[in-house]
Amino acid sequence: MKSRNLMSCAAAALCAALAGPAQAEPASWPTHAITLVVPFAPGGGGDTLARLVAEPLARELGQSVIVENRPGAGGNIGTAMVARAAPDGYTLAYGTNGTQAINHWLYKTPGYKPGDFEPISRFTTIAAVLVVNAADERFKTLDQLLGYARKHPGELTCGSAGNGTSSHLACELLNQMAGVKIMHVPYKGGGAAMTDLLGGRISLLIDVMPNVAGQIDAGKLRALGVTTPRRVASQPAIPTIGEAGVKGYEFFAWDGLYAPKGTPPAILDKLNAAVQRALQRPEVRQALESRGAEPAPTSRQNLAEFGAEEYGRLGKVVKTAGASID
Repeated sequence: MKSRNLMSCAAAALCAALAGPAQAEPASWPTHAITLVVPFAPGGGGDTLARLVAEPLARELGQSVIVENRPGAGGNIGTAMVARAAPDGYTLAYGTNGTQAINHWLYKTPGYKPGDFEPISRFTTIAAVLVVNAADERFKTLDQLLGYARKHPGELTCGSAGNGTSSHLACELLNQMAGVKIMHVPYKGGGAAMTDLLGGRISLLIDVMPNVAGQIDAGKLRALGVTTPRRVASQPAIPTIGEAGVKGYEFFAWDGLYAPKGTPPAILDKLNAAVQRALQRPEVRQALESRGAEPAPTSRQNLAEFGAEEYGRLGKVVKTAGASID
């Protein structure tokens, strides 16, 4: 009898081992380090913002939050990896308007669907800004630039980080709303576009504030308008594009936290609460705002609704622009 019991115990242990680790119990979660997958290269704007939030988030949760960069295909590779991860709260995705909205319209097969994730909370909204080379004396205001564009259709050029990126769609929206024809010039990354703008080879660029603030402060770029409805706290002298002449213009980047579909609600609630507290820390707010990012934490439901709205809104811009990849 004793031998039979030992064999039963051994069999049960073997089955448990083959089944893999048990899913986290919401009450005890987290018991070890959490991986935050950033689907972009190290050192870029998205990676920088993700790391700024990851550190205080780890302090709130009492466990390490390890940032793992999985770049490629405009963020699709790393995002798809999280969609396939176990829904146990230990693998999370850094999501953006690109990965959660634009890419579904831009790529035929991004490798994941919007419904593959549980929205947790938005992190920030990130203003973009229209900039020209400071040496170009023709354009000291947006009104001057648009006036020139109307008289010389197709002559001005707007660089971008590539087809379908936020910088591309922001230019297309400006064309649509201002009734101008500024030619799009796609690059393989925002750095190359910036190099050509500084070299006088393109006319303008609309890029997120963290990427251009240094060049504005150094006097190498002239900012003609920010893309958000309100002025940016770190650059209060720059008018909004709406104030500068294109009423109703609004285009901003955003980011947030997502978990694989099926993650227990209790874990999602813990994560949401931790994000709220992390973004309330004065030093975190200051670090984000200095980079042109405004802390914008939300409820889980609010992020779900906001994401659905952005999916539709940005989809229209992509279709009107005729942008596609694949």
